[in-house]
Amino acid sequence: MAPDKYKNPPQAPPTFTGTKESIVNDAQALCDTTRSLLDNLVANVPSEKASFASVLAPIAEDEDQSQLSSRILGFYQYVSANEDLRNASTEAEKIMDEFSIESNMREDVFKLVDAAFQTQKSKEPNLDPESLRLLEKERKGYIRNGLGLPQGPKRDRFKEIKMRLSQIAIQFQKNLNEENEGLWFTKEELDGVTDDVIDSLEKGTGENEGKVKLNFKYPVLFPTLKFAKNPEVRKKVFIANENKINQNGPLFKETILLRDEGARLLGYPNHAAFRIEDKMAKDPAVVNSFLADLRTRLAPGGVKEISHLLELKEKDEKSRGLKPDGNYYLWDHRFYDRMMVEQEYNIDEVKIAEYFPLQSTVQGMLHIFEELFGLVFVELDAGERKRLSPTGKAEDIAWHEDVILFSVWDDSSEGDGFVGYLYLDLHPRQGKYGHAANFNLRPGFLEKDGTRKYPATALVCNFSQPTEKKPSLLKHDEVVTLFHELGHGIHDLTGRTKYSRFHGTSTVRDFVEAPSQMLENWCWTPSQLKALSNHYQTGEKIPDELIEKQISTEHVNDALFNLRQLHFGIFDMAVHSPATHEELEKLDASALYNDLRTQIAGIKGPEALGEPSTWGNGQATFGHLIGGYDAGYYGYLSSKVYSTDMFYTVFKNDPMNGKEGRRYRHTVLERGGSQDEMTTLEQFLGRKPSSDAFYKDLGLTALTSTA
Repeated sequence: MAPDKYKNPPQAPPTFTGTKESIVNDAQALCDTTRSLLDNLVANVPSEKASFASVLAPIAEDEDQSQLSSRILGFYQYVSANEDLRNASTEAEKIMDEFSIESNMREDVFKLVDAAFQTQKSKEPNLDPESLRLLEKERKGYIRNGLGLPQGPKRDRFKEIKMRLSQIAIQFQKNLNEENEGLWFTKEELDGVTDDVIDSLEKGTGENEGKVKLNFKYPVLFPTLKFAKNPEVRKKVFIANENKINQNGPLFKETILLRDEGARLLGYPNHAAFRIEDKMAKDPAVVNSFLADLRTRLAPGGVKEISHLLELKEKDEKSRGLKPDGNYYLWDHRFYDRMMVEQEYNIDEVKIAEYFPLQSTVQGMLHIFEELFGLVFVELDAGERKRLSPTGKAEDIAWHEDVILFSVWDDSSEGDGFVGYLYLDLHPRQGKYGHAANFNLRPGFLEKDGTRKYPATALVCNFSQPTEKKPSLLKHDEVVTLFHELGHGIHDLTGRTKYSRFHGTSTVRDFVEAPSQMLENWCWTPSQLKALSNHYQTGEKIPDELIEKQISTEHVNDALFNLRQLHFGIFDMAVHSPATHEELEKLDASALYNDLRTQIAGIKGPEALGEPSTWGNGQATFGHLIGGYDAGYYGYLSSKVYSTDMFYTVFKNDPMNGKEGRRYRHTVLERGGSQDEMTTLEQFLGRKPSSDAFYKDLGLTALTSTA
């Protein structure tokens, strides 16, 4: 039972009572309210009277209030079990996105914002730093939305491009969420795949009698590629997964063409230059240099790792009477990477997973965050949910019966009371977002009267369903994934900004992953792995011997892992920084995606068997590049530089140092995007960031001391 002081949150959880009609109507109503506000400002505030107080403050207040419901309206499409609600949510997002484009291209509003900006420089020099940042970003946002262009055909075309890009992004993600393809196999063909996975699959009837349908959701796809002994089955599964949403291929091509055209209309040489301008890197040349340097350093390690894995493969094939062909294929990698770890490090990942049942692992992780950051997580049972629900119905404050809900508080030493709400939606279902991500449902901000609105945030993951025989058991890489996404959730919960726009994870994309990546290090710390563990049958802690073995694998085949990330990052930069638009028009994105993967990672695809390089459309499944990481995927690697620097500098010697944990919470996490992220980083480190720890961690020698 939670202490009484944690039983009365000052703010009720959000509700999820939307209908297919209300979701669309509510989205339209939000747009109408904002449109009315902007019309009133234009009608009643003359340019000479424009100031932050008269123009920006009302806009920010409207944005804050709108965010309390707009994110939830768009969230149903990712998680609802009801197809009508998912479709309504998609429509609502389309309405809100198109209105956002319309309002962000209003010349009359831009003139007021620009006048307020000029007033600030001459008459309001004492504006607080976060408000000044809001003003500067708002003004720059209008310019980046085409209002630096003269009225006429160019500006009209830019608006058309923005509208079409919004439509494509929504359709692209909808195709990803709704994907339900698969392949039928006999159990014999799936020899090696664990019974847990096979038992979870759809059973065939009629012409598929005696077979099971292998879908492409992560809890099925990855174990199959790791354990299926038949290389032809692995190949078939790998290629089918790359082609599961080919209808997204033309959408991807149209997207990169429109982005390039839009950037050139604004006077940028390409989309990458446009996107990176306001990131930490500032310039595509900095990004390309970083990626090229890392590729050069990692390449020899990749060659060495493939050579070793190929030896293992050939030995395995000979032992099973198969004839080696001397090639190491994409569909080989998860299988032989797993086999190498098992044989050479004597690790059985299925056995280790027995110590990490999902429910107790989550509790263990939350306990770590309690100690480190001074938080308290209180799980809300049906009774508490009913009591706190604004409608009086427990089921109305979650979108599905599987969802777990916590109220989050400061511990007594912090003394600040309530923090927010944390939702966990951890298992796959049809129509649900297929990866692992954190979604902000409601941002935190300060109301006009000085009271605080508190955030609500959701982890949406796809870990295996429990069965009658076993709970959901997490393999170590899934433990890392869960910790990473919880890191985003904590960043979201602990945000303490004045405006919703800067709350929590609302930072630049080449920094946003750093806080979560830093927390992954706790999954490679012996004391924390021990604390997280709890055998699903006996309750015993994981033996030290198994911990040592697991930790010894942290950097196994690390070069290949990072070369894979480089493939994504270099492909992203390539399609977003062509020399000419005509060059992009001629680009075969599938061939580039597949060729770059072979060149960078050195692992062969079907091309080695004489098939064309357009055999797969991996970019059609790459939601990141449509959903905000365009010309920004490098951020996963550059953030790693910052996260490793922070961990080695502050936490390596004492990961559970609560004093430093709280300093990190207040110095980094609370700030969100309310100040320049490099300033935040330097304030925490006490110096400029260094890449030394990053390269040292990879076993490489650093050539430069700054990131």
